[in-house]
Amino acid sequence: MTSGIPELNAVSRVIGDLRRGMPVVLDGGGAALLVSAAESGGDPQWLDRLSGNTASLLIPASRARALGLNPAQSQVVSVAPEAGLTIDGVAALIGATDALPAQQSSIDIADASDRLQIAAVDLVKLARLLPAALAAPVTGDAAAFARREDLLAATLDNIGHYRRAAGELLQSEISAQIPLQGAENTRMVAFRPADGGKAHFAIIVGDPDPNTSVLVRLHSECFTGDLLGSLRCDCGDQLRGAVAAIAAADGGILLYLAQEGRGIGLTNKLRAYRLQDNGFDTMEANEALGFGADERVYAPAAQILLRLGFTQIRLMTNNPAKMSALASHGIEITARIPHAFPSNGHNEHYLQTKATRGGHLF
Repeated sequence: MTSGIPELNAVSRVIGDLRRGMPVVLDGGGAALLVSAAESGGDPQWLDRLSGNTASLLIPASRARALGLNPAQSQVVSVAPEAGLTIDGVAALIGATDALPAQQSSIDIADASDRLQIAAVDLVKLARLLPAALAAPVTGDAAAFARREDLLAATLDNIGHYRRAAGELLQSEISAQIPLQGAENTRMVAFRPADGGKAHFAIIVGDPDPNTSVLVRLHSECFTGDLLGSLRCDCGDQLRGAVAAIAAADGGILLYLAQEGRGIGLTNKLRAYRLQDNGFDTMEANEALGFGADERVYAPAAQILLRLGFTQIRLMTNNPAKMSALASHGIEITARIPHAFPSNGHNEHYLQTKATRGGHLF
């Protein structure tokens, strides 16, 4: 059983409301904010009326830079258009639409280094939405305000406990034989994250021996590449190539990780694609939306391998970050097996970016 269940439940319910467009209360002890996800939170004036204070728009500094603004070194800034915040203006400022904000020179920005303001953006990001928050101060007793307005609340401590607890995996008892083309002796095991997010899957080909250095591939899900055969990336080739290579090696494990779009999700990946069509590379596009260049984590992959009894692996990868991440969680990597495929006329820039900015070894 995972630790931090109350904190996990509190934050899980709060991020559920944020995704539904409801505001929530973020209680910092001495101060509190009424927080709404900018992507789905509706009219800023509604937040003003509910809180009795003027709402501000909080965005990551990387998003501000993408707007042509010049933020300070803080990680989060408050954005204030001269004409005030409107629904359409917020959507443009956060990258939820194709529209660009008008008269960027009339947009003021201010440092938002307060812990509550940073946590507000982090909370929205945990809801798997664009990392931007509408926030207004709550005066008086935050808990009483939340009860009076029938709103859910979370504390800064709740969020910290949630991040730690959500990294734990609850193994589902679901395991089934899934004969694959070219690898008929294959079974899948599902691993459900403690935060109730999408499951990760271990695809076990053959009968790998835990006492040997097993062949392993970590594959982050890619709906467009894996299922639709998109040529914008090399994911589909890598997935099918990994199954073939593991089968040829008489067994191994492919971990299919729920980390679409370098961890930003499919909807936001489509937004990033729009930016790439305008000249951004794959990592710049993520940063322009306010995300990190790569939001993926590999602790769940290490936990799955350990749960399955594998501590030594030969890793099929071009990405050194995967190797260091697994090693930091107790997995010994005895060899790196290159796993690259030819470009196809559409993904040359993508592959070049992985090499030059991501340090991938081709």
